[in-house]
Amino acid sequence: MIDSAGLPAFLIACAGFTAFFTTSFGIGGGVLLLAIIAQVLPPEVVIPLHGIVQLGSNASRSAMSWRKIDWALIGPFVPGAVVGGLLGSFVLVTLPPRYLFLSIAAFTLLLCWGPQLPSIALGRVATSIIGAVTTFLTLFVGATGPLVGGFIWQMHADRFRTVATFATAMVVQHAAKIAVFQSAGFDLRPWLWLALSMIAAGAVGTWIGLKFLRRVSDRHFGRIFKILLTLLSLRLIWVAIWG
Repeated sequence: MIDSAGLPAFLIACAGFTAFFTTSFGIGGGVLLLAIIAQVLPPEVVIPLHGIVQLGSNASRSAMSWRKIDWALIGPFVPGAVVGGLLGSFVLVTLPPRYLFLSIAAFTLLLCWGPQLPSIALGRVATSIIGAVTTFLTLFVGATGPLVGGFIWQMHADRFRTVATFATAMVVQHAAKIAVFQSAGFDLRPWLWLALSMIAAGAVGTWIGLKFLRRVSDRHFGRIFKILLTLLSLRLIWVAIWG
């Protein structure tokens, strides 16, 4: 199913680098990996395979930094993600992504550059809603990480806490995504060996990234994280307008 003999090695290397990138700077690697996969693999494989790889990569990141996870945020995020996945499973059809991309970009930019959200917008109910909406959307566009990251960034200034909590939220979201695609009859077995190899490379990238993260201050991490969220949002706008 993969034409070029060097393509698997290329994708495995990309998985390791993007995991390092996300761990070091908080976000961006998942969207970059999605863009790479979309260029070289069949369209129907892109989002399910990306979901498996991101599940494994984020799971390793979460496991390596579990002491920093904000479980108070993850608690209400989980039921929201389950609801979003169930709703998405009933309408798993091809939707024009343009308006979804624009909506994600607009909300992410608001979280980055708008006023600090009031406490009620950062509470348990709001967190469950974020979990439901982003999990629903990720089934169709696979690019809701910036929105979740922007929400978590509003709540945490500590770089390790941001990375650990974001990784755990993505584990929940990608697990729900994979369950939906499996229930829809998509067969991931032909791609499983590649996915596992990419997950292993992601674990190595995460380990190196955590060592790099110790050398970065919270102030510099927050600045880089905010810039990356903005660039990812602008990329979504570009894709929505110009394809």
